[in-house]
Amino acid sequence: MPHATIADPATRAHAPRDRVPASRWAPRVVLPRLPGLVAGLLMIGVGVGLMARSGLGVGSWEVLNQGLGRIAGVPMGTVSVALGVPILAAWWPLGERPGSGTVLNLLLIGTTTNVVLGLVAPEAAAAAQALTATIGIALCATGTALYLAADLGPGPRDGLMTGLHLRFGWSIRSTRTALELAVIVIGWVAGGTVGVGTIVLALVTGPTVQALLPVFDREGRLSARRRAALEARGVLAE
Repeated sequence: MPHATIADPATRAHAPRDRVPASRWAPRVVLPRLPGLVAGLLMIGVGVGLMARSGLGVGSWEVLNQGLGRIAGVPMGTVSVALGVPILAAWWPLGERPGSGTVLNLLLIGTTTNVVLGLVAPEAAAAAQALTATIGIALCATGTALYLAADLGPGPRDGLMTGLHLRFGWSIRSTRTALELAVIVIGWVAGGTVGVGTIVLALVTGPTVQALLPVFDREGRLSARRRAALEARGVLAE
């Protein structure tokens, strides 16, 4: 029956090297995974832009980006990039560290969103709104699975969540829920759009990622990294 035990230091010292995930900055690691990572981030950026143009709501952090963008008079993608920098800085006292994918996440999603906002006009007809939102949600959810499967570092916002989880021992579910509720409320007050698309995206992303991760991450990189993190903390899941 699965249980957790304290790993013996000698056992950890002699653990096989192939159980230790490689650096997220090493070229031999980054280059083979780069196409999937970039594809996933571009899909998210396009999805965010389409959801914004549908008028039916955007994801939780995008509500904040959209609201702050309306106040500042800049595109929401620009806010996404700018806001990612201080969020990334908040990682350090929490013990979280970025990877090469973190930097690309910070730059590509917001930039791609701005391009889509410049190319796609806001939808007015109900059918067009629903179709645009559906495509946007599908792209966001699938792109998230692709970017996570590359295992080259979380985005600034995901890293904040995992950093708080590891630093204070809060559950991932509680941490994510608290963060997303907070940014939705702040973004809504600032003028961001909260709608049915916001709710649907929140409901479908988890199941979609869970279903697609085994397809995109056939080598089990994420589970190997989680196991290594548990062993580093002296807890070995058996």
